[in-house]
Amino acid sequence: MMRKNETMWGLITALLMFAILLGACAAPTKPLPVEKQVTYLSLADYTGPCAGLAVASDWACADYFRQLNEKGGVEGIKVNFVGIDTRYDAARSLSAYKRYRTTPKLLFVNAYGTHMGQVIAPLARQDGISSATPFDATSVANPDMAFLWGPAYADQFGAICNWMIDDWKAKGKSGLPVIGYVSWDAAASKEPWLGGKEYMDKVGITVLPYELYPIGTLDFTPYLNRLVDGGANYAIVGGVDPVGSLVIRDAYKLGLTKDIQFVVFIFGPDEAVGIKLHPEACEGAVQFSPWIVGVEARAHPWIQLFVKYRGGKLEDLPAGMYINGCLFAYRFEQGLKRALKDVTYDKLDGLAMFAGLKRLTGIDQQGAAGPIAFSETERRATWDIKAYRTVGGKNIPISGWIRCPDCVSLHKW
Repeated sequence: MMRKNETMWGLITALLMFAILLGACAAPTKPLPVEKQVTYLSLADYTGPCAGLAVASDWACADYFRQLNEKGGVEGIKVNFVGIDTRYDAARSLSAYKRYRTTPKLLFVNAYGTHMGQVIAPLARQDGISSATPFDATSVANPDMAFLWGPAYADQFGAICNWMIDDWKAKGKSGLPVIGYVSWDAAASKEPWLGGKEYMDKVGITVLPYELYPIGTLDFTPYLNRLVDGGANYAIVGGVDPVGSLVIRDAYKLGLTKDIQFVVFIFGPDEAVGIKLHPEACEGAVQFSPWIVGVEARAHPWIQLFVKYRGGKLEDLPAGMYINGCLFAYRFEQGLKRALKDVTYDKLDGLAMFAGLKRLTGIDQQGAAGPIAFSETERRATWDIKAYRTVGGKNIPISGWIRCPDCVSLHKW
């Protein structure tokens, strides 16, 4: 009797399970929606020679996208930020790009070095993906799918030379000053000469042969002494902070800062890096930047993203480069908005994003930089730079936005 009951209950259980499965098949559940997202790839430098400033820049880019995503993204589309440490190495950059190039909805790749951008740009163009590089004039002279962070190096070089001439005359000096240039031995350091040298010849100013030192140099005395031998009145310093402040440190030890005005090209000295390390040496140094730095950067609303998401101390933040990272994300956001006016999410790709970026001409950059200059034929993010002087350990603005001359067009490409 027990066996018959067990058999009966087993049969009933099997029939019930079959009915449940049959019901499940008859009324399938609705699949969960897949979140719409696009990808922004950053080939950065978190542990190499540019790390002193590059880390803050990618913090900002990630923070900006995080806030954007929390607000719902762009028309419901979230931005997936992917940051890779390439150590400022072209081979690592190429390897990283090859790894992520097939990521669904990869719309943009940003390379943190001139040489890195030059390696990535042809492959990205083949994939139909826009890229960015600091200030390489190649894509300005021959517009393609690579965009710049600001004016080309040569254009900025010309604007700095103009400022030096005006400063020289304002001091009651006759004739024109002699300019020296010292930077690390990298592709970016030679860029100013591609159009910048032609501009200097045009205005009649004397510029000494550039002094390039190996990355990792500790003593800059030999290079500085050659500037003295050449009779330099102004010295333009390249490289990424803290290297610029280290050059000025040695110049200060040699007593050169009394007679030579040192001008740092874009990347420093920063209040949280070089100036903090060598405040006396950096006092009076002038810096030019395509985005706000120093006291202006620390007062900009975007800086509050660092407080919100990182919880760190503002005095430890390279504020200028944080602002630059926000600009990366801001321009991407604006380009994405315009791309979505042309295509739906399903058809959104790198070419649509490229078309959107080219339509940002004249867009305000929230006071963090001059108006966007991107267009069908223009790859500069802006034409403007600004001058700052280190006073009392802070970078104080000493000019408004200065429009750079077009030096790139003077070079034979």
